[in-house]
Amino acid sequence: MRTRKSLWLACTALAGVSIAPTVHADTVVKIGHIAPLTGGLAHQGKDLENGARLAVDEINQAGLVIAGQKVTLELDSQDDAADPRQGTQAAQRLIDDGVIAVVGHLNSGVNIPASKLYNDAGITNITPAASNPVLTQQGFKTEFRLVATDAQQGPALAKYAQATFKPIRVGVVDDATAYGQGLANEFAKSASTLGMTVLPREVTNDKAIDFRAILTKLKAQRPDVIMYGGMDATGGPFAKQAKQLAVDSKVLMGDGGCTANLPELAGAGSASVYCSEGGMALSKMPGGLKFEKKYTDRFKVPVQTYAPFSYDAVYVIVDAMKRSQSVSAAKILAVMPRTDYTGVTGRIQFAPNGDLKQPVVSIYDYKDGKKTLVDIMKL
Repeated sequence: MRTRKSLWLACTALAGVSIAPTVHADTVVKIGHIAPLTGGLAHQGKDLENGARLAVDEINQAGLVIAGQKVTLELDSQDDAADPRQGTQAAQRLIDDGVIAVVGHLNSGVNIPASKLYNDAGITNITPAASNPVLTQQGFKTEFRLVATDAQQGPALAKYAQATFKPIRVGVVDDATAYGQGLANEFAKSASTLGMTVLPREVTNDKAIDFRAILTKLKAQRPDVIMYGGMDATGGPFAKQAKQLAVDSKVLMGDGGCTANLPELAGAGSASVYCSEGGMALSKMPGGLKFEKKYTDRFKVPVQTYAPFSYDAVYVIVDAMKRSQSVSAAKILAVMPRTDYTGVTGRIQFAPNGDLKQPVVSIYDYKDGKKTLVDIMKL
């Protein structure tokens, strides 16, 4: 006896109607990315976006299956313009878009206010760059960081300066942002502890273009080194004008100034710059050289600083999806603290507050306009 279904199939066949098999569409899962894609820091924000996009495209090409369902990743990228107000609005858009996790921000001063939104929404936020310690000291269980903090970079810079230049007097300048102030504060504390005389603090802002008044004042005080807490968009002109004013001091910067673009921004002044990065140098990362080739082949520009970290951040999120066998933001967040993933940047494990376990700080200078590794400091 034929079933109703078999009779229906027979009738449709006689009528010349073809029956297509049922096809289940892929589950599309959005991963958020957020960084400055416009303004003076767009080159660094785009570097972050490129790293995340490269990871998403690779994972999609390889194929991803979670709980028996094929999953396609979509990168939902938003511009925070390095501005706290725009950053919180962009963060809310990602939350409203239903992302399962967020990779970003570049700037601590944007990430810190946005972090409350991620916490309230129960969405994992992995920053590949923001280094102010306050970010992971707020008690939020949603914040994770892939780089060393300012509390680690500042002392590392001070120790390197002491060992290399044996400075007596040091000048300290910051750009009045959470990042710049935090890094400058940590450096100043360590420099004082190491016996250096720290000159009165000078303050500018993250939109400044003229530093001659500050530099002229510092020149009269004859510091052996000047620590500049800020990003390359202002740190480059600061170093350039220091050279023009014949300031003989070495200029120290943190990771925000330690980019491939610095020689273009600082000109001849880049020869006096020594800077830190809160991670292993690209050439020393386990997968660094392979990543660099893939990145430059794809995007036709050099890696600035953070692309390997945003790339790894996407893979860490996918690793959490696999371990939880879920595309639920809540279940991904639940397993995130137990991450033990080895990526391009090295082994990634998180401390209870979300900071990276066992970070390193790399120190660079600029030789013939090229960023060059000079030391690696394990913390």
